[in-house]
Amino acid sequence: MSNEDLTKLRIDKSITGVSSSRRRKAFCPVVFIIVVGLIAAFYFKGKAIEVEAVNISQIYPSQTFTLLNASGYVVAQRKAAVASKTTGRIISISVEEGNHVKKGDIIARLENEDVSALREQASANLDAAYANLQHANAEMHDADVNFNRYKELLRSELVSRNEYDSAEARYKKAVAAVAEAEASVKANKAALNSAEVSVEYTLIRAPFDAVVLTKNADIGDIITPLGAAANAKAAVVTIADMSSLLVEADVSESNLKYVKLGQPCEIQLDAFQELRFRGEVHMIVPTADRSKASVMIKVKFLDNNSRILPEMSARVALLQRPVTTEEQKPRTAVNPAAIIIKGSNKTVFLIKEDRVVEAPISTGEQLGDMIEVLSGIKSGDRVVLKPLDKLKDGDRVKVAEK
Repeated sequence: MSNEDLTKLRIDKSITGVSSSRRRKAFCPVVFIIVVGLIAAFYFKGKAIEVEAVNISQIYPSQTFTLLNASGYVVAQRKAAVASKTTGRIISISVEEGNHVKKGDIIARLENEDVSALREQASANLDAAYANLQHANAEMHDADVNFNRYKELLRSELVSRNEYDSAEARYKKAVAAVAEAEASVKANKAALNSAEVSVEYTLIRAPFDAVVLTKNADIGDIITPLGAAANAKAAVVTIADMSSLLVEADVSESNLKYVKLGQPCEIQLDAFQELRFRGEVHMIVPTADRSKASVMIKVKFLDNNSRILPEMSARVALLQRPVTTEEQKPRTAVNPAAIIIKGSNKTVFLIKEDRVVEAPISTGEQLGDMIEVLSGIKSGDRVVLKPLDKLKDGDRVKVAEK
């Protein structure tokens, strides 16, 4: 090909420009429609649906036949601040808080050298009195034998009346000496008993079977009966009979008609929220509190438990009937309005973060206004209450504030 032919080869730019312009004009609306569609899809898909939520809880069946609720405290009906009847310094304490003691057990000892010495003296005096009594008895026996001999000799007129009278007088004196010795023995026995009581007062003993609640004194402290002296203590320990624990609760006068002696109750302690204790009404105190317009009732525990302690706060549910063994266990329950029924299947919308998951469940019996849940969800889960028809598995939700 010649150079002349090559110079004739040219690209027509006007034709190319028109074609590119047309393609750009056709492409822009398509892109716009796609972008708008994506934005709309993202917006509508990401918009949260506002729903009401309810927590899955555990309830006790007894809540469905409770007549009345009352609150109060656990109180020991037998409680004592154990002290001494005499003044003295503590030399030993043999118990700590929480220790179990039996009636008569020694809790503490006071110094007792002085009263112990008096006891030893009284014991020695009693021994001397017994010796004097033996001497007097021997003297009386001799005088009695001599007197009877003179009595026979007087009948035979072998002794004078004067000798007989002397023998009789000696016998009477011996009898009187024996009586005096016997009285001395009794007096010294009493003195010994008094000394032993004084020694016993220095031993502080438990008045009944109990548990030590508090220790109020320690070795070296001075104990006085009234605690009136400076730096003196009145009580060494405070004890309580744990078998005498009752719940003392106040019931409004207007609700007293629901209460009767022996009525079954269920007791809940704030310290053990997960436990329920069987009880029954032990006493209705026959007086009202004018300031609170209430009457105190006392509820006893039917089952002993070492975790029940005096002064714990308690709530009492007065029941229509006693609870059975099965009813003592908590049940998982849900509000019926959260359940979706599809034929024979039941589901709920479980809320996980900001999405819902449709979860199949199986239900049990009706528990008041709740339905027992046997499987599918657990206590503490949150589910949608009164779910809308448009709600689907995986939808984004927002819990409405109440």
